[in-house]
Amino acid sequence: MEQYLVSARKYRPSTFDTVIGQQPITVTLKNAIRSNHLAHAYLFCGPRGVGKTTCARIFAKTINCLAPTSDTEPCNNCESCKSFNEMRSLNIHELDAASNNSVDDIRTLIEKVRIPPQIGKYSVYIIDEVHMLSAAAFNAFLKTLEEPPHYAIFVLATTEKHKILPTILSRCQIYDFSRIKIEDTVNFLEKIAQKENVTYDKEGLTIIAQKSEGAMRDALSIFDQIVSFSEGKVIYDRVINTLNILDYDYYFRLIDTVMKSDITSALLILDEIINKGFDLQNFLAGLSGHLRDLLVCKEPQTHSLLEVGANIAEKYISQTKQLPLDYLLDYMQIVSQCELSYRAARNQRLHLELALVQLCNYGLKRKQREQEIANIAKIQAEAKAQPQVEKAHASAPKTGTTAKAASSQPAFTSTPSLKQMMDQVQAPKANKTESEPTVQTNAKQTDITRENAYNEDQLVDAGRNYAVSIKESRPRMYSALIESNALKVKDGKLFVCLLNNAQKEYFIKNIQSEMAHFVKNELKNDNIVIECEIQEVNEENKKAYTPYEKLQAMKAKNPAIDNLVQNLKLDFE
Repeated sequence: MEQYLVSARKYRPSTFDTVIGQQPITVTLKNAIRSNHLAHAYLFCGPRGVGKTTCARIFAKTINCLAPTSDTEPCNNCESCKSFNEMRSLNIHELDAASNNSVDDIRTLIEKVRIPPQIGKYSVYIIDEVHMLSAAAFNAFLKTLEEPPHYAIFVLATTEKHKILPTILSRCQIYDFSRIKIEDTVNFLEKIAQKENVTYDKEGLTIIAQKSEGAMRDALSIFDQIVSFSEGKVIYDRVINTLNILDYDYYFRLIDTVMKSDITSALLILDEIINKGFDLQNFLAGLSGHLRDLLVCKEPQTHSLLEVGANIAEKYISQTKQLPLDYLLDYMQIVSQCELSYRAARNQRLHLELALVQLCNYGLKRKQREQEIANIAKIQAEAKAQPQVEKAHASAPKTGTTAKAASSQPAFTSTPSLKQMMDQVQAPKANKTESEPTVQTNAKQTDITRENAYNEDQLVDAGRNYAVSIKESRPRMYSALIESNALKVKDGKLFVCLLNNAQKEYFIKNIQSEMAHFVKNELKNDNIVIECEIQEVNEENKKAYTPYEKLQAMKAKNPAIDNLVQNLKLDFE
């Protein structure tokens, strides 16, 4: 029975041209080999599984090849290439710095560097995970790395470049490997599936590529896992079941219910997701990604940013056509705020359910708002047309009984006001509740101004409610506002009575507009005015706030303090 090799080893690149997704680096290395401009030390850094060690091995194999090809690739026929392929080459040395990170290990390496190569031109030392070396080991390695023998070349590989000493970095040519694109990963997996006679679809391979997060080694490991689980079928349904990934269909269904403002269906979809064991935070991240994909589908120029299969891409394009751009942006804002506060929420499920309710209610509020604006525009148009109709009636001749009847009626020289006409159109009921907003009388104003009725007690209570709301954030102002005489109503205005100018200045600068907004929302009336004044306080009951006032109060209680101040010549800074 033939020994099984995992795909990550079986299909590991053996030439520069077969390396996936790192063309700038491979081209640079090939040019350096062709022109014989080889550095003595290289640093390959980047995420895991993107080809750092693979490129280091290909580089070492190529520079020792006795008969490289015209496009600067190893021939695989000479003695050096054969020894490398059979893993018996004495010119290439690999060291795992994670388990050999001491000074003694580096000293052993330095002793090996003194031995020249037996076959080929160079001795290549590949040190993987070099950031794991201790500080003492780095220092011991520094001199050799700076001035090695002419035949010695060091290739260092790491996933964490920031942990390497700057003195080491300065002695190396640094190559930054990038994550492999999803499209490149899918194309490579497709070739492997064809060679292995595996049934596949593009959607399934795309899920694998997304799950690997740009690491080809991870993608190949997941591919092998799914082939084993699904008996040679790498298709979308089996991939998401194996990897426990939430199906795209849930997000499409959820957005459809949100657009219909169907709160019940949205909550049931969330419950179904929870019952299947999916993590809610991952669901939130997936919902954000779904909205992002809908956004990039808005314009044909950005369709290339959508990293999904063709069938799913069609679903995105179809759904985004039904969703206005401003709705989509506001949806993204709601979900983003939910993500930020999700971890801090004690009842995380309720927190997420409230966000879904917000999403569903958003469409209803927008439609109501648009209808109200349309009604106002209609009323304004009728108001503009009314004077012309009356003018036409006035200029018409009156004859017979019609003229006689008209002469007996009182003459009206003015047209009805816009407010009167709007009241007639809206036909308000006698038992109209206080929470219903009214419309401003200005014909040029299209916004709705709230004018609910309220009494003085309600106005004062709203001010005190605001004081309670800032108890934690502004305790001093809370104490000032909660005093019995701090809030008064005069001429329909709410006056905040404070004790001194310092409080008044702080209130006007930091509190007044915020308090006005709070009170207007609580009483649903946008005409409320809040002003500030200083209380008239008897000298006996006046509190000391400034350092000077506090000193005077202390002198009044103890005259000896005045002598102390004069003798020590104390003053305020």
